[in-house]
Amino acid sequence: MSYTTNEKMPTIRKEAARLVERGWSARKVGRYLGYHHTAVMKWVRKARVLGYHPIPTKSSRPHTHPKRTNEDIEKEVVHLRIETGRCAEAIYLMIKGKVSRNTVHRILDRRGLLKKRNKRKWCHPTVERPKALKSGDLVEIDTIHRMIDEKKRLYVFSLLDVHSRSAYARAYGKMNGRTSVKFVKEAEEQSSFKFAMIQSDHGPEFSSWFVQRIQRDHRFTRLGKPNDNAHIERFNRTLQEECLDKVPTNVRKINCALKKYLQYYNTERMHLAIQTTPNQLVLRS
Repeated sequence: MSYTTNEKMPTIRKEAARLVERGWSARKVGRYLGYHHTAVMKWVRKARVLGYHPIPTKSSRPHTHPKRTNEDIEKEVVHLRIETGRCAEAIYLMIKGKVSRNTVHRILDRRGLLKKRNKRKWCHPTVERPKALKSGDLVEIDTIHRMIDEKKRLYVFSLLDVHSRSAYARAYGKMNGRTSVKFVKEAEEQSSFKFAMIQSDHGPEFSSWFVQRIQRDHRFTRLGKPNDNAHIERFNRTLQEECLDKVPTNVRKINCALKKYLQYYNTERMHLAIQTTPNQLVLRS
């Protein structure tokens, strides 16, 4: 913060310096403008260096703080961050408590070495999570990323009905909003019930473009609440362990394997949470 908030001060300093140059004494200028003559002489010296232009107001903030962190410690924290890529908590333990955790965090923040949350994700309105009393009341959707080589991926979209645990999945070569809409339509055609509400995370494939075109009620998972999508995340793990890890990374072959596995999962595999198979529960409701 500057030592004055008067917006006209730069111009006043310039005029004071010009009056002295025209032959006025510093005391006369001080009396004329209402400032001490020593201040006037400081402005004159600055004007001789900067030129007779408005003299800007500098901040009164000190250049250093008496409790500033030692530069060697700051360099050590930055070096550990760049070399190891570890978080502030880990770096605090690595430097053996030379400074506090908050100080480590501030050092990394000043140097631009923190990964900050994307603020645009907070713009989604909050929608109350409905109770899954029957099939289709709440359907969770997610995406599994599969590496083909060092630079290329394929994507397995998965969908799970929370009430019946009935599931559907399909692999695609691209991941975008258009693919997500196509997948939801295919999943609803394959199921024997309609989707009332679809829940997704904040991935780019589930953007506002996707929400506008699915023509269904939609809610985003709450940030910092991983249990919101717990059912689909657990299904994704089962799907990877029992199916995807056993087939090559090829879209056509994965879809063939998924067709067989989903038939088994929905009609034969006993689900411990519902004590029956998903299809049997769908027929009861």
